[in-house]
Amino acid sequence: MQSDAEIVKQFEPKPITEIAAGLGINESLLMPYGREITKVNIEALKTPTKKKGNLILVSATTPTPAGEGKTTTTIGLGQAFTRLNKSVCLALREPSLGPCLGMKGGATGGGYSQVLPVDRINLHFTGDFHAITSANNLISAAVDNHIYHGNALNIDPRQIVWRRVMDMNDRSLRKIVLGLGGKMQGIPREGGFDITAASEVMAILCLAKDFDDLERRLNNTLVGYSYSDEPIFVRSLGITGALLALLRDALHPNLVQSLEGTPTFIHGGPFANIAHGCNSVLATQMAMHHADWAITEAGFGFDLGAEKFFDIKCRMAELDPVAVVLVTTVRALKMHGGMDKSQLTKVNTDFVNSGLENLDKHIESVQLFNKVPVVALNRFADDSDEEVAIIKAHVEAKGIAFAESNHFSKGGEGAIDLAEKVIAASKDAKPFDPLYDLRDDVVEKIRKVSKAMYGAKDVAFTKEAEKDLRHVEHLKLTHLPVCIAKAPSSLSDDPLLHGRPRDFQVTVRNIQVNAGAGFLVVLTGNIMRMPGLPKEPAAMKVELLKNGEIVGVS
Repeated sequence: MQSDAEIVKQFEPKPITEIAAGLGINESLLMPYGREITKVNIEALKTPTKKKGNLILVSATTPTPAGEGKTTTTIGLGQAFTRLNKSVCLALREPSLGPCLGMKGGATGGGYSQVLPVDRINLHFTGDFHAITSANNLISAAVDNHIYHGNALNIDPRQIVWRRVMDMNDRSLRKIVLGLGGKMQGIPREGGFDITAASEVMAILCLAKDFDDLERRLNNTLVGYSYSDEPIFVRSLGITGALLALLRDALHPNLVQSLEGTPTFIHGGPFANIAHGCNSVLATQMAMHHADWAITEAGFGFDLGAEKFFDIKCRMAELDPVAVVLVTTVRALKMHGGMDKSQLTKVNTDFVNSGLENLDKHIESVQLFNKVPVVALNRFADDSDEEVAIIKAHVEAKGIAFAESNHFSKGGEGAIDLAEKVIAASKDAKPFDPLYDLRDDVVEKIRKVSKAMYGAKDVAFTKEAEKDLRHVEHLKLTHLPVCIAKAPSSLSDDPLLHGRPRDFQVTVRNIQVNAGAGFLVVLTGNIMRMPGLPKEPAAMKVELLKNGEIVGVS
């Protein structure tokens, strides 16, 4: 089969104005970035619509280095709906430069299920990440500048909780010392960087309903505490107007298309292991407003992105999917069964059978939200019919719909069976049940998620976490939902435990207050909010050709 880059060259994208017109979006509401990309003004949500806006969520089993293809499946499923002549629109997250140039690569799909233009989306796109990074770092600069010029707010430099960000993997910046060099260089203090995808500004942008809501959330953002332990919020810094100016264009969702012309909103990019893992509420609403079927995804496995999708995003934005797709692969199940990555192309039914317990846990997790999943097997070329048959029989024995999907090699045509089963499943949709009540105390919320989603025996809190809990109580923010930052490669907080770990304890290291976003970030295990680059990062494969073409980005 040809490479992703070679496949892309076979397709001539339609003008983005034509894609927008197909959704019924007036050209006056478009903010074009060339021929293939446009932002759509959020005023488009105010136009009358007769679209049904049925929402479909795509999630997956626990990720492995072999790759599950959740985004590729989402795109392929959308293209299948297009082939069935359904009114459909996708809503996806924006790629981050860190993983794109690091280990994971881009996030525009693969094979015959990709979104265009691949290089622009994976690199700078429309500048949303730059705007978010700039807004985040303006807050940092304003805090340090305020202290330097007399500190009228009495900010305690030892209790500044706001961190700088950049959209790159750089472990050297996780913990740094600021303000060195003498009296004119600022006040020396400890600080550090997170990746932009983990910035609270990213979460705020992705959860904001409009500009008024964006302003409210920014004003309510906690930056630190005074010497008398009183909270300091962004509203006290006098920079909210500048923050709104920086984020003005970024708030409007971006519209592109798949290889087969399926309209796709790509907007917002929080990671699910260190943030809430969903594209923007506005992009999801745009897709639902302009199509009968809106298909979206949640990052990493169901235990991370999808849990946050339901307990945070759906709760805040009053959303409720009519169907849930759970993506898995033969390779992933073999790895969860104990097979070494180097052996995955070899047929081995024993490892498949052993790995099914990971799939079982995710099926159970979907059902905890009062939903019934459709299991999509993303078929790889070296999967044997015998291995696929084992998974199919196992899933169907549970009364769960199963579809083998060949969207990678066949595009939308290869996902038609999956699309038809998703449509059938949507007819029996029931309202989702959250895992916890917002009135539960914070410890109980964390325990409920850890036990129900991860299968943990119990949860332990470090002394730092207990101190953070007291801050949450002092701020009267115990009613907020929890956003648990956890290793994505395991159901537990230990990244090396595959399959379905049992009898383990989740350790909560810290709890960070994201009052503007409207949730509490719970850091577990050794999870880092600034990734590092691998020994041979993907950046080493990227080249700019003399004709202006960029290769190595996918």
